[in-house]
Amino acid sequence: MAIVSPHRIPVIVGVADVIDRPAALAQAREPATLMVDALLGALQDAAGAAAPALLTALDSLNIVAEHSWPYDEPSDVVSARIGHMPKRCIYGTAGGESPVRFIHEAALRIAAGDSVVAAVVGAESQHSVAAASKQSIQLPWSPRGSNAGLLRGKDLCHPIAISHGMTQPAHVYPLYENAATAAWGQTPGEAIRESAELWSAFSRVSAENPCAWLKQTYSAEQLATPTQDNRPVAWPYTKHLVANPFVNQGAAVVLTSLAKARELGISEERCVFIHGGARAVEPRDYLQRDQYQRSYAQEAVLAAMLDAAGRFDAVELYSCFPIVPKMARRVLALPANARLTSIGGLSFFGAPLNNYMTHAAAGLVRALRNQRNGRALLYGQGKFVTKHHALLLSSSAPANDLATSDGDVQPQADRQRHPVPELIGDHNGPAAVETFTVVYGRGSDPEFGTVLARTAEGRRLMARVAPTDSSSLQVLTSLSTTPVGRVGQVTRGADHLLYWTVT
Repeated sequence: MAIVSPHRIPVIVGVADVIDRPAALAQAREPATLMVDALLGALQDAAGAAAPALLTALDSLNIVAEHSWPYDEPSDVVSARIGHMPKRCIYGTAGGESPVRFIHEAALRIAAGDSVVAAVVGAESQHSVAAASKQSIQLPWSPRGSNAGLLRGKDLCHPIAISHGMTQPAHVYPLYENAATAAWGQTPGEAIRESAELWSAFSRVSAENPCAWLKQTYSAEQLATPTQDNRPVAWPYTKHLVANPFVNQGAAVVLTSLAKARELGISEERCVFIHGGARAVEPRDYLQRDQYQRSYAQEAVLAAMLDAAGRFDAVELYSCFPIVPKMARRVLALPANARLTSIGGLSFFGAPLNNYMTHAAAGLVRALRNQRNGRALLYGQGKFVTKHHALLLSSSAPANDLATSDGDVQPQADRQRHPVPELIGDHNGPAAVETFTVVYGRGSDPEFGTVLARTAEGRRLMARVAPTDSSSLQVLTSLSTTPVGRVGQVTRGADHLLYWTVT
């Protein structure tokens, strides 16, 4: 076996998190400031007194897509503030998995000899932006951009989903939750309990993390019970079971080659090695998928990482909604009480939108620095269970050249797919529930139910359940029996939408 040159061995050498809890809005830091603070902090974490030399050598910078205060030219804004313009400075496309992808791509460039020092950075200030909007306060920040390049749910969804108002992540992920609950043979009450116990464990991790937004530990009972502070959002999820984007947080990761790290005097004990990665996607339109019980892309990505590692000493499983780590845990054959987060999850640590996984990477790096021959899984996911990317990190050097594979496992995912049911927009007659949810207003009353249903011929349709249809809503929200497979009657409503009624 050929010895890999240290110039072609990528290592993570620096990480940093920043959190902003201003005493007054006038003191709040904008996202660009948080990014600069995080990037400079990561350089300092990596090299100490040699941080300026590491900055000078920075030739690649990925900026995670930012929503709370978009800039017309974010690369220029950040580069001007650090006083250095890398030859490659890219503002990334959106997606919760994007920091994992950027770290992987940076590692591949270092392994190929196309980069020496690279960084990934991102930040959000949504908490301050929302507070300023509520109080009609003008924030004294850099000029705000147009936000024109950011994709919304309606940009990604089928017209039928748009007409039914089913374009928000909080409305779509329950479709997977409820389909998987039925496929796993659980009652809805058992599935809610599993989610609540998992999230309770996440809250305990967050409570001990100095960089976390929420420091409160929640019991499973608190998380499973709808209250005024834990209102229902979309069945079966309540407020504390969904990601919390109202945070001010930033994070950065700095990579270089093992040779460069040695040149700068960075101790090898502080280096975390990237052994490989994997990536795959589901069809972008969630109505054009063959089922909602599982994700073939997720399974292919995690199987590749498990095959490469054999075991993990630490994991970070993306946790925008409970169904994602619940599915992932089963793929990895981890026990129900396994620790699935290094930092606390998107509900409690905080969900700075696309940038959570940069924080998660920092958490895993810190964990690996304290282990001998440790291995960690960093798994991110984006859009509507759509984009999946994972990395295998280790405190020991890899045996193989990372540049030999870009981690594309799309063929493995695609081989598992079955024909997609024909999607129809008109039907009058019986149809059986494939999956479903109920969307609630801020006052905790149902706004509408949504079912995906199959006709006797196997065609798929989306239908609404009226908020006044208490019998159908009661069936959908039963804790003892799943409605998946239940046949109801579909008719056309006065608003031209299809409606499903229990029979």
